[in-house]
Amino acid sequence: MRAFPWLMDVRVGAIVDHAASRPRYQNKAEFYLGKIEMPLNIGTYMDTPFHRYPDGADLSEISLDRVAGLPGVVVDGAVGADRAVRFDAAPAELSGKAVLVRTGWDQRWGTERYWEPGPYLSSESLELLLAGKPALVGVDFWNVDNTEDLSRPAHSRLLAAGILIVESMTNLGALPRSGFRFYAAPLRVVGGAAFPVRAFAELP
Repeated sequence: MRAFPWLMDVRVGAIVDHAASRPRYQNKAEFYLGKIEMPLNIGTYMDTPFHRYPDGADLSEISLDRVAGLPGVVVDGAVGADRAVRFDAAPAELSGKAVLVRTGWDQRWGTERYWEPGPYLSSESLELLLAGKPALVGVDFWNVDNTEDLSRPAHSRLLAAGILIVESMTNLGALPRSGFRFYAAPLRVVGGAAFPVRAFAELP
């Protein structure tokens, strides 16, 4: 998947490929040493508090129990004419969990239509999430905020509350509403604000 239209694309290549490495090992072995250049907000990725706040926790400060093996719950969001996503849930059922918001926007994944003005968390949904205090909020669209609102209230308030954000998820339609464990572990990078994750669920 390519990056946001205004970010650089991913470049995957070699520092040294198999053929070029042979002389280094006197033709007794060969190795591919690869490199990746990329923006860190690409594909399915996690935002940490440091993404929004200079003194917020960065990737190196996120403990594994906050991103791995979390009890998960899917909420089905209705996208209004204003593109705002609203859903019903009791705050108590969200507490400490990975709350995954499913709208179906991920059907556009990998196409130019994915980057059209998309869904975002409504103020009502945001208040519900803040009341429920989940460990993490994941969405199947590309930004939790209305990008026309430069104050970015969803990022600002969720990350201020220590609630991690996973954006651009896909295939949430394969999940039940509950009864699964969620994993989205990024690299622990000092000074890292965001990082791609391989998000997956473990079902009984």
